[in-house]
Amino acid sequence: MVLPLVDEHKPKCYLCHEGFENLEDLRDHQKTKHKDFFESNEKQINREPAPGDVTVF
Repeated sequence: MVLPLVDEHKPKCYLCHEGFENLEDLRDHQKTKHKDFFESNEKQINREPAPGDVTVF
């Protein structure tokens, strides 16, 4: 599906590809419709070096 260039500036949900007028509407949508996805993936954000990473001083 190809969207017209008129909608290119609007934020879009990357899970269901639904377009919104502003970021607040997108955040509300993601908090309600995709709540289970964001809660399960929130725990996986771990900011540590991966095994095998080399630190250069």
